Parts: sequence; structure tokens; C-alpha cells
Amino acid sequence: MEKHLFKEYALNSWIHDVVDGLGFKEPTPIQQKVIPAMLRGESVIGQSHTGSGKTHAFLLPLFNQIELDKREVQFVVTSPTRELATQIHEEVKRIIALSPHKGVLQSKLFIGGTDKKRSIEKLKEQPHIIVATPGRLLDLINEGAIDLYKAKSFVVDEADLMLDLGLINEIDQMLTKANQGIQLAVFSATIPERLHPFLKKYLQNPTHVHIKDHFAPEKIEHRLIPLRHRELASVIFDITKVINPYLAIIFTNNKDEANKLHKNLLGKGINAGIIHGGLPSRERKRVLKDIQALKYQYIVATDLAARGIDIKGVSHIINAQLPKEEEFYIHRIGRTARAGMEGTAINIYHEDDVPLLQKLTSRKIDFTTYDIIKGEWRETKQWDERQRRKKDGHDTDREAWLKVKKPGKVKPGYKKKMKRQQQRIKQQLNRSKNKRG
Repeated sequence: MEKHLFKEYALNSWIHDVVDGLGFKEPTPIQQKVIPAMLRGESVIGQSHTGSGKTHAFLLPLFNQIELDKREVQFVVTSPTRELATQIHEEVKRIIALSPHKGVLQSKLFIGGTDKKRSIEKLKEQPHIIVATPGRLLDLINEGAIDLYKAKSFVVDEADLMLDLGLINEIDQMLTKANQGIQLAVFSATIPERLHPFLKKYLQNPTHVHIKDHFAPEKIEHRLIPLRHRELASVIFDITKVINPYLAIIFTNNKDEANKLHKNLLGKGINAGIIHGGLPSRERKRVLKDIQALKYQYIVATDLAARGIDIKGVSHIINAQLPKEEEFYIHRIGRTARAGMEGTAINIYHEDDVPLLQKLTSRKIDFTTYDIIKGEWRETKQWDERQRRKKDGHDTDREAWLKVKKPGKVKPGYKKKMKRQQQRIKQQLNRSKNKRG
């Protein structure tokens, strides 16, 4: 396997020193593709999972093109939530601290829930780098406090989450005020159909990078539990009786389902926290503090928690609802089995989830089907047993037809005779298979 090194990239010498300071040895797969493209000034669409090194894939080439003597906004990074924006800005500050230009390089973080007047005061001198949530950034641009037109690059992080939270409209409004030749880098776990008009409007011949192979730690066990006709909260209640997680995230597909499940779990006496994009910022901050203080063993969450909010010590992922897209499953399970630890993904499924399970199985994820009977895990019929039986039946059909003797002369009723012969042979084959099994 070909080995890649950061020194192969045409980065400034001080950036190479920063890379050493960060302790990076080899670029990750997304960095291998995105860094050279962005250094060439190309616009990029990047798809990759959490923990893939995506943030440094765009930060390193963007820092590389900063002109230190120009006190103007040179690149902007937008992120859908305050937590995500804050995390990216922490990485920006780390790079600046490791650089020889820490007294000169200026970055600013602008997020909602902070004093707008103070933000405007901070902008009397324009920073080189801005990291922001879309709403607050658009406010500051409309106030004339930020001159976006001089920015050379603009990053849209977690674009599909931007879409879900209704923020892509703000991004659209900002980009109409940007220089037409601006370099645009859009990162997203998935590229849903609804995102296509935005991408077509702003990206001409972008480099599309999709990292699919390196998806999940090997140390995750994937369990399935059929929902059947049971109440979701009851199945999860049964699960809580047979696991003792350090911390378990229970995922739902939207905030309404999260609220409903959270209420039902509280009603069953499970002390669970809740986190989703519909919560006020102050409430989200409080929940994250409570999680860090180990107040909860269970957190009900939407995909917001799978996409960059740093929740440490997750031992179990419970998918109360399986997501529609396979990449979202990868993001969710990526929250566990970190730093050499092991993890368990428990997935409650029904028939509609079979196409997703087939896709994930093709990506070498092995599912084992269980149920909880009398307070114990019991392995049950595998989720794809019906398909296996069909396949086996089809194979036996073919095998039997191969053994049917073809008549020398075609006589009336010969097809019926051949069919009866094939059925007898098939029954014999099935009996012998059953004896062996």
C-alpha cells in the first residue's frame, strides 16, 4: 500500500512545522484528496465520516494561502451549530499557537447567543479567519461589520445538517455577497437530492471526494432487535435491563421522535438526557455539562450528536430508529469504540430497514439478530433468513433441473412429466440437506 506523507504537499515550511507540532504523521484518506485540490485553488465537495481528519483537510491548505500583511477576511468557515463552530475554532487556535505568526494571525469566532454589539466592536480590525454559525455571520455581514467580498475561500461544514436545520438559505444569501471566483469547500455526510440546487448554483466543476472505505472501528459489535408490534420505549426499557453502559446514545431520526421517546423513557423511570437542534442553546450547553459530569447513563439524541458534538466515553449506541442513509449509520456508530475502546451498536429494526441493512452488510458490517427474553439476550433467526431461504430454494431448483432426464423424443405431456421429476429430485435434495444440517 502506497505511503503518503505531508511533506509531499506544497505547503509553506511553517505549515509543515505546525503539522509536526500537531503530531500528524500521515495524511488520512480525505486529506490525501482534499489538500492538493484546495492548494490548486479548486472548489471541493467532500463526503466523509466523523473522525476522518476532515477539519484539517481544509484548514491546512487555507492557512497556507493567507497573506499575513493584508488585514482583511481571507477565509470563512461556517458550521450549523454553536458547538461544532466552537470545536473548529479551537483547532484554528491550535494551529495559530503552533505557528511562528501567533502575534500576527488573527481569528474570530461568531456564534448566536452572544452579544452582537460586542461582536461588531471586535471587527473594527478585520481578522484573517472567521469561524461562525450562519445566522450570526449573516447579521454581521448585513450590518456592514464584515467585508465578505475580499474572502478567497468559504467552507460550508456539515451541509446536509445545514439543510435539515433550515440554514442553507442563510449560506445562499451570504454567497450572493461574495466574490464570484471564491473557492468553495462543501463537506457533508450525505448529498441529499434537496442539496443539489445549491451545489449546482455555486460550484462549477468541483473536485468530488467521497471516502467510503475507512468507516468504522473493528471493535464494534452490531446487534439487531426486531421491533415487531411492540412499543419502542418498552423495547429500549428491556435493553437497559441487560446492559450497563458507561454512556449510551439513543438515536432517533428527528426531534419530534426524540422528544416523544425521551418522555416515554422518563415515564418508565429511566434517567435520560436529551439533545437535538430544536433545544435552545443554553439548554444544549447545560445538557452537555451534565453529560460531562456523568449525570446521565442514557442520552436521547438526533443526528446532531453524531456529527461533531464531542461526547466522550460512549460505550453503546442504540438506534431506536435506523437512519435512511448508510453514511448516517457510520456517523452514529463512530461515536463509540474510540481511543482503543470497544463498543456495541444495538439496532431496533423493522421490515422497512432491510434495504439499509443489505447495503451495510455489503460494507462488511456483520449483524447478529437477538431478542431479550426473560431478561436475557437470546440469539434468534437472522434478519436476512427469508432471503437466504429464497436463495437456497432457488439454488435447489436449479440443481434439481440439472438432474432431470431429458426425453429423447418429445411426446404429449412431456413438460408435466419433467416438472414432476424435478419436484421429486428437489424433495430428495432438501431431505439430504436437512439431514446434513
